[in-house]
Amino acid sequence: MTADAPHRTTASRATDRPGDQSPFALGLLLRRAHWRAAAVMTEALRPLGIEMRHFAVLIVLVNRGSTVQRDLAAATGSDKAGIMRVVDDLERKGLAVRKAVPGDRRVRAVEITPEGIELFDAAHVAAAPLAERLVAELEPGEPEQLTDLLTRFADPAGGEA
Repeated sequence: MTADAPHRTTASRATDRPGDQSPFALGLLLRRAHWRAAAVMTEALRPLGIEMRHFAVLIVLVNRGSTVQRDLAAATGSDKAGIMRVVDDLERKGLAVRKAVPGDRRVRAVEITPEGIELFDAAHVAAAPLAERLVAELEPGEPEQLTDLLTRFADPAGGEA
């Protein structure tokens, strides 16, 4: 280092520990929170014979109704091959069906079946006590505050896209 060069301060290094002040701290904390929440939801879904990737597709089908596979892939952050495997699984389990799209015989729409709706509802019942356990360490009112903050963080436009 020369006398003319400005002194550089060392940037805070990401450590993935509570109290980390690095620019990565929020992302790392959200990642750890995701892992914890996903583990709890996986535990709720396991007895029902599905995984989070299956449940993610069922959520889209419940929200949107019949949905073409490429839109399912986009909505779940999957690729074409991945979404095809998930839909294959759901069809084998009787939770969804593929149907031809009028006017384009190459495209298939996926629909949730009555059995899929039943399982979707059962998943919510199974998840309720586990979700309570997930936020058990928070003070009264904090679970709702956390949900509000994360909702605004994850969807800053408020669903207006």
